[in-house]
Amino acid sequence: MGSENHSDTFDIGGETVHRLGFGAMRLTGEHIIGDPEDRENAADVLRRAVDLGVDLIDTADSYGPGVSETLIGQTLGDTDDAMIATKGGLLRSRDGDWIKHGDPDYLEDAVLSSLDRLRADEIDLYQYHRPDPDVPFEDSVSKLAELQDAGLINHVGLSNVSVEQLSAAQDILDVVTVQNRFNLDDRSSADVLAACEDDGVGFIPWGPIHLGDGEAADVAAEVAAAHDATPQQVAIAWQLERSPVMLPIPGTSSVEHLEENVAATTLDLSDDDVARLTAAGE
Repeated sequence: MGSENHSDTFDIGGETVHRLGFGAMRLTGEHIIGDPEDRENAADVLRRAVDLGVDLIDTADSYGPGVSETLIGQTLGDTDDAMIATKGGLLRSRDGDWIKHGDPDYLEDAVLSSLDRLRADEIDLYQYHRPDPDVPFEDSVSKLAELQDAGLINHVGLSNVSVEQLSAAQDILDVVTVQNRFNLDDRSSADVLAACEDDGVGFIPWGPIHLGDGEAADVAAEVAAAHDATPQQVAIAWQLERSPVMLPIPGTSSVEHLEENVAATTLDLSDDDVARLTAAGE
């Protein structure tokens, strides 16, 4: 994987991964609840991702809930072929609502449950899914530091955080990744991306292939047509060019779509392409 214009790898806490990862949120049922319609197909997607050289797989305990992690554990086990990144601190209600829950005792239980589902002795990368306004942020992060010291977590990341929260967490432990929403249509975390660049922290954009319906989508379509590519492939290629710490994790439940996403790593955008795409979303 990789184009001539950028490195195709990044070191997360000293471990080298390809910069294009895979988001396993969609390997569940409808609305990210329950089992996938075809479990064997979902397993095939995971296996194919690893075959293609994808070695960063992102999930969360709330996807299913528990379904995505269980599928990864059953399919890949405690693999050395990929860094498995999961998240905790966000619950799903029966109605499908996402509920923040950063209580330290809960996070400890969540980590133990994720270890069991992933069939692992240590979680490669554990990310605090979303800060809970009812729990002091430092308390939640300090619990993850304790669990890291206990050998249950190798690396710690954050998700959906501000620059200030990133800085506060860095005073407690070594933050290796931040996962915030970022794509051609939504640059609201540009300040967090800049902070990650300054500190050498990996930035995992969620919703990476969302295009919106504005100028950015129009330009992506024009660039795609010129390169015989899809607008979504252009979106991925632009992110890889946008920053050397960017680690997109496009998700899919289709092997064919997975292969299209990975093919985007070889899409060689011109400087003009990148400038037009960047300007379109500013």
